[in-house]
Amino acid sequence: MSGLDWPGLMRAGLHELRLTPREFWALTPAELVIMLGRDARAGPLGRAGLEELARRFPDVTEDGRDE
Repeated sequence: MSGLDWPGLMRAGLHELRLTPREFWALTPAELVIMLGRDARAGPLGRAGLEELARRFPDVTEDGRDE
């Protein structure tokens, strides 16, 4: 399990967002990430994404056997 990048989060909060230390420490890491626009949630899976998954993980092996 990796820890949080506190120096990076502090730089982002205090310098990029210009938060005061009190404002910064009152936020949760999730709130800070959202404020920075770095919310990593993916949108719904579209047709292109589904086709890419099917290409990467086929239901049939190269020799034609069903998995």
